[in-house]
Amino acid sequence: MILRYRFFRVFSNHGRKLSHYTPAGYSQLISTAEVKKFCIQCLEKVGAQPKHAKALSDVLVAGDYRGHYSHGLNRLGKYSTCTNSLFVQEMYVQDIQKGVCSTDLEPIIVKETVSTALVDGKNVLGPVVGNFAMETAIKKADKTGIAFVAAFGKIRPYKISYNQVPIISLAVGTNPITLAAPGKVPEDHFVLDMATSAVALGKIEMSRRRGIEIPKGWGADTDGKTSVDPNLVVTKGGLMPLGGEEENKNMTPIKRNQFHLYYNFYCSKQGGYKGYGLGMLVEILCGIIADAAFGPNGQSFLVIDPKAFAPGFEQRLSEYVNIMRNLPPVDSQKPVVVPGDFEREHMTECDELGGIPYPPVLIESLNRLADQLKVDKMKIIKIL
Repeated sequence: MILRYRFFRVFSNHGRKLSHYTPAGYSQLISTAEVKKFCIQCLEKVGAQPKHAKALSDVLVAGDYRGHYSHGLNRLGKYSTCTNSLFVQEMYVQDIQKGVCSTDLEPIIVKETVSTALVDGKNVLGPVVGNFAMETAIKKADKTGIAFVAAFGKIRPYKISYNQVPIISLAVGTNPITLAAPGKVPEDHFVLDMATSAVALGKIEMSRRRGIEIPKGWGADTDGKTSVDPNLVVTKGGLMPLGGEEENKNMTPIKRNQFHLYYNFYCSKQGGYKGYGLGMLVEILCGIIADAAFGPNGQSFLVIDPKAFAPGFEQRLSEYVNIMRNLPPVDSQKPVVVPGDFEREHMTECDELGGIPYPPVLIESLNRLADQLKVDKMKIIKIL
């Protein structure tokens, strides 16, 4: 997931105020119940177990509900001419249809200690494996104070739920890092969900759907040079690491034993080395430790019980996040926020609207999917 800018922004859409994650043009309002029903129908139609379909639909709807449209219905299924092996495997319906994931198996523990476990996901849908691994970690942490669970043999990443409190939980996989910690009240829960790339692939996919350029520094072409063409980045290029591309034009070659004389390593152009390093750290904690395929198929979960340490964690966290919120902003119209605030703002907006607003281009794509699978199309409450 993208590392969000920590300021509110307001867009205009036919006179309606929208939060940062509901851009102009997201005008077709659909109830969350209708979206979830549609997801389940599509998944069951291609062979998913009902409980697996529900687990995945919960995750997809939650993505849109929280404002992360790149990781909601955008991930259900679509037609694509993409030939890049890194990006072609992004849609759940197609995964089931092609037999990429299993529909009749369940994840199992293949090795464990009192505070650790290795989970074989049996290649079932990612949220099913994620729920199993996280629940295993929570049970162990409840007894030992801390637990670490690694999983392999799964499809797609799993994200920590807002409801997984009062534990501190860390999930890493595919390159994102997600950290959740409980505050005294739900409004103060800390939920950081970020990619170690400049942005998540889904953000670029959504720009591609809408036919708009992406900001410079998000993606690269086949030569590794930054590109603003989302189609080129998705089909033939790749994601830029967190930190983007850094220019060091006046550097001279570093001689042996003289590294201490330079602030940066010698390079005329270098990628965001911090994001690159964080991405490798995640791979080590996922694919390497679990003996999973390096990249999209491994994930790890760390759970810490705050009660095993100093009392009053939730109170102190609430105090801390509110100190951050009350820092003087650069722009008085854009107050400082903390990880999780954007999502809560978007959820509140959806509750007030009575549904989730979607862009027409996405709904058109899903209507074609509905025709293909012969399921009912989603009913639009109203056009905003």
